[in-house]
Amino acid sequence: MKVTWVFTPVTTEITSLDTENIDEILNNADVALVNFYADWCRFSQMLHPIFEEASNVIKEEYPHENQVVFARVDCDQHSDIAQRYRISKYPTLKLFRNGMMMKREYRGQRSVKALADYIRQQKSDPVQELHDLGEISTLDRSKINIIGYFEQKDSNNYRVFERVASILHDDCAFFSAFGSVSKPERYSGDNIIYKPPMLSAPDMVYLGSMTNFDLTFNWIQDKCVPLVREITFENGEELTEEGLPFLILFHMKEDTESLEIFQNEVARVPGKLKQFIFDLHSGKLHREFHHGPDPTDTAPGQEAHDVASSPPESSFQKLAPSEYRYTLLRDRDEL
Repeated sequence: MKVTWVFTPVTTEITSLDTENIDEILNNADVALVNFYADWCRFSQMLHPIFEEASNVIKEEYPHENQVVFARVDCDQHSDIAQRYRISKYPTLKLFRNGMMMKREYRGQRSVKALADYIRQQKSDPVQELHDLGEISTLDRSKINIIGYFEQKDSNNYRVFERVASILHDDCAFFSAFGSVSKPERYSGDNIIYKPPMLSAPDMVYLGSMTNFDLTFNWIQDKCVPLVREITFENGEELTEEGLPFLILFHMKEDTESLEIFQNEVARVPGKLKQFIFDLHSGKLHREFHHGPDPTDTAPGQEAHDVASSPPESSFQKLAPSEYRYTLLRDRDEL
């Protein structure tokens, strides 16, 4: 008697979201990757089979129902959902954790391997454990480091810290120490320390409730997402898409002094920055750069006239979402 074994690979149905089920499905999912698409968009059409295959790969690694959810929203059929999440291009891939939308959407390569690797990264432990306090001296101080000192890992304090880290780990590096290792830093109980990237700046201690998620999250987010951010190839598209004007300091990597002065001035003089942005939009900065300072006085009865200014196109506009990867919605009213 001949026995033939047939292997059937795991296949998953991509969850279609609508106004009736979106909150329940996203709130119950540890991690959800949502594809906001339009059927007429050729980039959306190209992504569909890749998205489905990536879902199949991940489902084999995380088989439980709510560990990872791959879902999609037809933005033509559900324009209210598209507006709710401010979708301005197709396809847009957004990540959710327990119903909370992450600030950064997925902008990487559209391949099965890249999508699967991205989800594996999101499922990895966002907090690195310290086994010796001496390791703190070896931390990369060019990054923003958040360190939690806890008596026990199995505690409400750490669970809140871990949840915050899972949301903000793209912006900060998170570390933890427990038991006898953390004891020298727990003279008043469990605590969280913020170590700024500048060596001259002092550490800051979180003084709020360790079990209050909202308070802990807001405090750490304020530290992880600073007023002055570094523009890189990884975040350039994201920052450009925000549609805000840039005030940029160009400096050598080793010139931390100029960076510190710039950060302090930005935090200290919001009124001057507001005037700077007004002058930027009006063309005054460009005009004064080429023609010298504008006259401050006019003769009696003489009207003041603006001098025409035509600043060159910003090179940073080239960092915006590419028309070769997305169908861009020029007007949000199109939704």
